[in-house]
Amino acid sequence: MKRICLVTGEYPPDEGGVADYTRCLADALAAQGVFVDVLTTRRTPATIAAPARQLSAGGVAVHGVVPDWRWPVLMQLHRAVRTLAPDFVHIQYQTAAFGMHPAINTVPRWLRQFTTVKTAVTYHDLNVPYLFPKAGRLRRFVNLLPARFSHLTVATNAADHAVLAEWGRAWELALVPIGSNIPDAPPPDYDRAGFRRANGVADGTAVLVYFGFLNASKGGRDLIDVVEALRGDGRAVVLVMIGGKTGASDPTNAAYLAQFEADVTARGLTDAVVWTGHIAPSHVSAWLHAADVAVLPYADGASYRRGSLLAALTHGVPTVTTRPTDGVGDDAGDTARAIDAGSDARADAGSLRRGGSLPPLVDGASARLVRPGDTAALVAAVRTVLDDPALAAHLGAGARAVAVHFGWDAIAAEHLRCYHDILERWKPVRRGTDGGAA
Repeated sequence: MKRICLVTGEYPPDEGGVADYTRCLADALAAQGVFVDVLTTRRTPATIAAPARQLSAGGVAVHGVVPDWRWPVLMQLHRAVRTLAPDFVHIQYQTAAFGMHPAINTVPRWLRQFTTVKTAVTYHDLNVPYLFPKAGRLRRFVNLLPARFSHLTVATNAADHAVLAEWGRAWELALVPIGSNIPDAPPPDYDRAGFRRANGVADGTAVLVYFGFLNASKGGRDLIDVVEALRGDGRAVVLVMIGGKTGASDPTNAAYLAQFEADVTARGLTDAVVWTGHIAPSHVSAWLHAADVAVLPYADGASYRRGSLLAALTHGVPTVTTRPTDGVGDDAGDTARAIDAGSDARADAGSLRRGGSLPPLVDGASARLVRPGDTAALVAAVRTVLDDPALAAHLGAGARAVAVHFGWDAIAAEHLRCYHDILERWKPVRRGTDGGAA
């Protein structure tokens, strides 16, 4: 395995989970000796042929070759693949990142028909592209086309894996979780108390953090109820919104953000909500360490496809979130191909194996879990963590114990194993001179 080509609609400096995921995966693959080409959106001439970054034995080169993701992308990617000659082309699929256009969905079939390169697709979610009004079931059909024609299909969480498995059309289906896109690496001179004071947090103030863009699926407006209730208790509290306000891929987030900000103003909470804007990973790490509680009220339930959740767990932040709907929480587990770290936490060394299970979030052990949309329960859970330092410490330790299973070296190793298995399975049969297999 020498060369992998990752195809993504967003990549740093774009802000977004898929952008950060692709960067982390590219770097981790390169660190294991693979050369990675990233094919992404063209923005400036300087990004068209960016110089490669050497990482360990491999490297990463970013090519901004796609003006937009409409039908001409088929020929653009075809030409790029013929030039680069990778062993695998791996699409990082999220329809919003590709402008909601269905052209990317047909790329695996196109490459399979006109090239010999092997293809893979990772579904970062199963949201459907836009086709035309009342497209209905056709959107779901188009959404599953990449799985039908890719040699390898990757799901990042149990719920999506179950949907793809039930559909039953993927040639090879794997469950490989994402990792935290924010390493636990605050600035070298970091001091928690000093950092809080330097950023205007008075002593005795409770710091709540939310990490990630705002949209309806993340339940961000529930945060306002939490801050208002804690203020009503007479507590000094600040909610720090880490990162940019909306992502580059989904313009519908702007309306939700406007509603959020209007609600904050109407309730007189402007001084209690602080936006950091887009900041370096080291400063995100600093804010996560400065937090008393991470509040992540996902409307669709906590999921291991959420990089923001994994970042909080990686940093050992006491976390209040919503009960999962995809096998992440309590006694439910993922039973497809996943991490099996074992009792000796071998995931630290990067050992992903078939047939394991992703560790569940357990209420009171690795997080506090409440029903999505139950703001009263959300407020109560945050209060318990703020009022019980022993519980907060216990949750922080439990969070780290879960996060140890999601290292990027392990994730990259599992990708390489999957790639190798596919290449072996699809290896051409060499014929002898008498026409028989040699």
